[in-house]
Amino acid sequence: MSLQSTDQIADLITRIRNAIMVGKTEIRVPTSKLKAAVVEGLKNSGYIASYELEDAKPRNILHVTICEPGQNTKITEITKVSKPGRRIYVGSEEIPVVKSGRGIVLISTSKGIMTGKEAKKHHLGGEILVKVY
Repeated sequence: MSLQSTDQIADLITRIRNAIMVGKTEIRVPTSKLKAAVVEGLKNSGYIASYELEDAKPRNILHVTICEPGQNTKITEITKVSKPGRRIYVGSEEIPVVKSGRGIVLISTSKGIMTGKEAKKHHLGGEILVKVY
């Protein structure tokens, strides 16, 4: 198995989506600062239960608990918006609203990865990474 992925966020999103479809409650992925920041944003928004970093060789592991056993997942749809061939950038006034405010977008700003609401509050734009509903 290769440790290098061409698009880290797409790999993480696909693993989460696949785990939800087959009824798994947790996943384990090779970690990076970007993946940890995206998972932190999902946790703070209430879409995943928890996550933790595990020390391993040759690379640390990110252990994500999507939902507790016996509970339904809060994620109905999760998609990657920006792709390596087509990046989507928006200003703070152009940040999209997902499902009439019931979903979120995660945006990579100059101050780090944050939700669309936080970015609007701080008047920051950036690259739209993930849309979650």
